[in-house]
Amino acid sequence: MTERPTDIKRLIDFMVGTSPAASKIDPERIGFFGFSRGGYTGLVLVGANADWVNAITRCEGSSLHICEQLRNKEFPANPLAHDPRIKAVVVADPLTVFLTADSFAAIKVPVQLWGSERGGDGVSPESVAAANGNLPATHEYRVVPNSGHFAFLTPCSPGLAQARPELCTDAPGFDRVAFHKELDAEVLAFLRKHLAGADRP
Repeated sequence: MTERPTDIKRLIDFMVGTSPAASKIDPERIGFFGFSRGGYTGLVLVGANADWVNAITRCEGSSLHICEQLRNKEFPANPLAHDPRIKAVVVADPLTVFLTADSFAAIKVPVQLWGSERGGDGVSPESVAAANGNLPATHEYRVVPNSGHFAFLTPCSPGLAQARPELCTDAPGFDRVAFHKELDAEVLAFLRKHLAGADRP
């Protein structure tokens, strides 16, 4: 949970620096999409700061390895990495157990926040709603009816559905294929609206 933001910052360094695609990337139009732990990563990258000490109480009953570390008072020594090059962020069902109301104060870029109705995998609908209430930046908030946490994963292949049904099985009546068409369109529209030069393809 401490290295994820640093890894993305290193990735952006490479992509706009020495990657073969660097000449095709506008460094003023960098956006980020993250789901679950990736949603946490996106919030941190644009300014959120974890409150490791107070997160201990929110870790009650959690089997997450980092919660075990916090209970043992193994607090991260280094600050989390932020990246001002990211000008807009979309986060879906972010894991926010390490974030408190004050954690969001430094976020200034536009945020599109998505939540599932049912939650799962350590993310509760209440925690996503709390993030919505604490975000100070211009942001959009959408809750997807009848959805569970893993509805934000792309539609599963038959092989994956058989091997990992917990990732691929949705509530009766929920159409993941149709939802992802809507999600893709909404995310793209948001990023085009908020990134500089949005009229360009």
